[in-house]
Amino acid sequence: MPSPRASSPTPERLDRLFVALADGSRRAMIDQLSRGPASVSDLARPLSIALPSALKHLGVLEAGGVVQSDKVGRVRTYRIAPDAFGGLEAWVAARKAMWNHQFDALDALLQEQDKAKP
Repeated sequence: MPSPRASSPTPERLDRLFVALADGSRRAMIDQLSRGPASVSDLARPLSIALPSALKHLGVLEAGGVVQSDKVGRVRTYRIAPDAFGGLEAWVAARKAMWNHQFDALDALLQEQDKAKP
């Protein structure tokens, strides 16, 4: 069952999520993290970016609620956050339902017009 946060995302949360997803490097990090937790250096290496740049991207992903991190000693490990995309799924589903309703209404109107033709 989705969490209340996932079923009714705030505009601010959606804004942070869309910002987090707007960059190709961040999406590549998400793809890598979907295979399992990784350290900052593991995430930076395939992108050929410096650690400070990777940390900045990861900060945006964390602010967007996409990733979570743990620090053990000197190593910070990131993973996909539980229900990272639940709010986005709910937002998209609401728009999809609205458009489907409008298309159904248009279809009904067109069918009525076809029946009314002599």
